Amino acid sequence: MSNGGLNLDRRQFLTLATTVAGGAGAAAVAVPFIASFNPSTRAQGLGAPVEVDIARLEEGEMLTIEWRGKPVYVVKRPAALLESLDQVESRLKDPESIKPQQPEYAANKYRSIKPEILVLVGVCTHLGCAPLFRPEVAPADLGSDWPGGFFCPCHGSKFDLSGRVYAGVPAQDNLAVPPYRFESDSVLTIGEDQEAAA
Repeated sequence: MSNGGLNLDRRQFLTLATTVAGGAGAAAVAVPFIASFNPSTRAQGLGAPVEVDIARLEEGEMLTIEWRGKPVYVVKRPAALLESLDQVESRLKDPESIKPQQPEYAANKYRSIKPEILVLVGVCTHLGCAPLFRPEVAPADLGSDWPGGFFCPCHGSKFDLSGRVYAGVPAQDNLAVPPYRFESDSVLTIGEDQEAAA
């Protein structure tokens, strides 16, 4: 098609091609720009918040994620295990969580926002080993009075199912509770206090 010496078909083709090329270029620039808003692996390693989906976590199970280069344990505690917390308080060094090993909102016997969900830094407060999650009651290797909890095999430190340290073991303090908040019933963010959402 021609109009007074102008080739309109060619003009439309060039306009369309320019538009497509411009759009592709803009998308190529935008994708890395938008991606830069997400925390990098390095930033996450340095302490950026980590979002955790706990929807599939069953009662009595624990999952481990990494935050600030440390393991963080997320445990879904059954009601029967929560009831055992009162029974061990006389055997603990800091049953009231007086030492600041947790945010203020976790300074309770559950050491958590929701009693059934426990979030702990999985580093023993003695020499930095990783305690094992041992929820079974009275296993042969831990004795008939073991009600379930965390056991550090390196030097024998024991913690209850809230991460509170027993008296008479090498560790002096309760396991640390990191700052965290719930995004929903099934998603929590580790590394940000619940006040940050307000």
